[in-house]
Amino acid sequence: MISIKPWSWCHTKISPQGDPSAALPPKAAARYQTGAAAGLSRLPSGLSMNKTVLSGIVMTTFSYFLFSLQDASVKWLVVGYSVWQILFTRSITILLLCLVIGRGKLVRRAISSPVVKPLFVRNLLLLAAWLSYFNAARDLGLAEMTTLYYAAPIVVTLLAVPILKEDVPPIRWFAVLLGFVGVLVACDPLGTGMKLSLPVFLALMAAVFWAIGTVMLRKTALQETTLTQMTISNVFFIGMTGVVVGFYWTPPALFDLALMAGTGVIAGIAQYALFEGMRRAPISVIAPFEYTSLVWAFGLGFLIWGDIPASNVFAGAGLIFIAGVTIIVGERLAHRRTAAVQGAGPQT
Repeated sequence: MISIKPWSWCHTKISPQGDPSAALPPKAAARYQTGAAAGLSRLPSGLSMNKTVLSGIVMTTFSYFLFSLQDASVKWLVVGYSVWQILFTRSITILLLCLVIGRGKLVRRAISSPVVKPLFVRNLLLLAAWLSYFNAARDLGLAEMTTLYYAAPIVVTLLAVPILKEDVPPIRWFAVLLGFVGVLVACDPLGTGMKLSLPVFLALMAAVFWAIGTVMLRKTALQETTLTQMTISNVFFIGMTGVVVGFYWTPPALFDLALMAGTGVIAGIAQYALFEGMRRAPISVIAPFEYTSLVWAFGLGFLIWGDIPASNVFAGAGLIFIAGVTIIVGERLAHRRTAAVQGAGPQT
C-alpha cells in the first residue's frame, strides 16, 4: 500500500509568520534557504502573512486559468494525436525550459533532492488520475465528468486536517461547499440522469488521486525549490509516458508540433505558479479556487468553439465567484483580528 505521508515531519504545522522554512527540520530549512538565496522561488521577505496568502491565492488562480488554456489546446490536438504523445511532448518542453533556466546546478540539485521519492509517488497518483479520468470520459458526458472531478477540492480540504494539521475554520468549509454547489448548478448533472456506475467510480477516483497529489505537493513545496520539483516531476512523467508513447506516436505536422510545444510552455508556467501558490498559502485556503477553472473552461469553449453557456452556467459561475470572495474576505478579517490581538499585547 502506498503511504501518503512519506515525510517524517508530516504533521508539522505551517509557520504562522509566513516563512515556510520555519516549519521544516533544520536540514530541510537550510536547503530551502540555500535555494532561496540562489534566486529560486524565494518568498518576498517584505510580504506580511496576509499579503503572502493573497499572493498564493492569485498565483494558484492564475495557474488554473493556464491549465484550462492547456486543456483547450489538448482538446484541439487530441482529435489527431494520442494523449500519451501530447503529454510526452509537453513534459519534454517543460523539462527543457527548466534546464535552460537552472542549468547544471539544477541537475545536481535534483539528483540529490530529498523529495525524489515523494514526487515519484505523486506522479504515479497523477498518472492514475489521468487514466481514470479519460477512461471515464468514454461513457460520461462533460457535465457529469466536471461535476464528479470537482469533488477534488472538498477531498483536499478534508485531507488538510489529518495530514497537514491545518486548522480549517467554518468559513472555509462554507466556501468549498458553496463552490461545489456552483459546479452542480453550472453542470446540471441531475438533468442527465447520472447513476452510480464504473465510469462514475473512475471519475471520483480521479478526483481523489488528484486531491492526494495536491496535498503531497503542499508538503514538497515547503522542502524544495519550485524549479527542482518541476524538473523531477517532468523527468518522471517523461519516463512513464515514454514507455507507451511509441505505440501511439503519429508524426506531427509543423503547426501541430508548435502547438504541442506551446502547450508545454503554458503548462510549465502553470506548474510554476501552482507550486509557488502552494508554498505561500494553506491548502484549505486555495482549494476552492480550483473551481474557477470551470469558468475559464466555459469561456474558452465559447471563444474557440462558439459554445454558448446556458443561464445555469452563469448562475453557477456566480456562486463560484462568491466562494472565492468569501475566502479572501475571511482571510483578511482573520488577519486583522490577529493583528489587533498582537497589537494590544499584555498590559503592564
